[in-house]
Amino acid sequence: MIAKTAPMGWNSWDCYGASVDEATVRKNAEYMAKNLKQYGWEYIVVDIQWYEPSADNNDYNDFADICLDEYSRVIPAENRFPSSKGGKGFKPLADYVHSLGLKFGIHIMRGVPRIAVHGKGKIKGTNKTARDIASVWVQRPGEEFRVTNSCFWNTDMYGVDTTKEGAKEYYDSIFELYASWGVDFIKCDDIARELPHHEEELKMISNAIKNCGRDMVFSVSPGPSRLERSEFYKQYANMWRITDDFWDEWHFLYEMFERAEKWSIHSGAGHWPDADMLPIGPIRQCYDKNGWTKFTHDELYTNLTLWSIMRSPLIIGGEMTGFDDFTLKLVTNENILKMHKDARHSHQVWRKEIDGSEYVLWTAVSKQGQYVAIFNIGESKGKISIPLTDLEIDESVSALELWTGERAQFDSDITVELPPHATKVFLLK
Repeated sequence: MIAKTAPMGWNSWDCYGASVDEATVRKNAEYMAKNLKQYGWEYIVVDIQWYEPSADNNDYNDFADICLDEYSRVIPAENRFPSSKGGKGFKPLADYVHSLGLKFGIHIMRGVPRIAVHGKGKIKGTNKTARDIASVWVQRPGEEFRVTNSCFWNTDMYGVDTTKEGAKEYYDSIFELYASWGVDFIKCDDIARELPHHEEELKMISNAIKNCGRDMVFSVSPGPSRLERSEFYKQYANMWRITDDFWDEWHFLYEMFERAEKWSIHSGAGHWPDADMLPIGPIRQCYDKNGWTKFTHDELYTNLTLWSIMRSPLIIGGEMTGFDDFTLKLVTNENILKMHKDARHSHQVWRKEIDGSEYVLWTAVSKQGQYVAIFNIGESKGKISIPLTDLEIDESVSALELWTGERAQFDSDITVELPPHATKVFLLK
């Protein structure tokens, strides 16, 4: 099974936006292999615009020249990924990542390149051209999202009309190419939140991946995905974003609690609601080499705890080679990562205001015992006592606090003192 547990890895977006290069990918892969692989971290993912020679920050260059092969398929920009020269594509880089015992992934945009459409580019396996399969339509009145069949925030692609001859051959050829490179993870953008408009295209991509001859995790973006289409996402994707881009500001984390509560019941082997990347350590490096997450330590504990108990994929967004001791310990806490892997039936128990602050209680079960996470998402420091009966526990329990390693005995209630934005998470036995 693909993605039997929620994937764990690194993605270049939070650091480098559209501008990541091969040297950066290699050094982060080396860091992961040396410091994180033993804890379950394994994916190295190159995010958007790897086929654009001129990309240099988080912004997109409208109607930029991008690199294509003879069959209208994007290929790496050689000035940024020099090992791709001579038509090798990402295979040399993927081979290097694999040699470290890791897995390699790439970001793609839904659709067919505009340059290929206007140039009547060939499609492998058919006499149809890129222009024959391209589709452009505009937002209909009253639609909730600004939806077009061309991405409204990136000009590289036109949508594909799945009813046209050549459409299936186009997507089949893309993933045949990626399989030959050794790709293990596909993040497909401009396709998750726009349902039902792009359902047929998402299905076509999913089927092309399944039939390409190589196992690939299929992640779809951006969010927020549509809760009413949860069963569709579960059938055709391994991960789907439940939020738009998540960044290092408290309001983003605060808002995630509502999404996590709604989506957590849909986590399971092979299909994972994705709360987005972890903006930890050095981020936004394409703008400032001194850039660092704005989350406090308490907020980082809360970030990792919520993602882990709900079993979101864990995708590091920071420049790993710049991690300080705190950040490295944050992502190598074996107790937290064991919860992420082993928790079952994760759900919010309650969310309420107590003595002027707001608290959230989560629980999950595993073979090791019962996990309990207590979050103070309000703005006041507080001390609260939670009756064990709230957790349907009728006898005293021993407890291990997963972040500190402290042990305790709870007879009738769990009493904790929490600063604003902080968390405690226990394994009860």
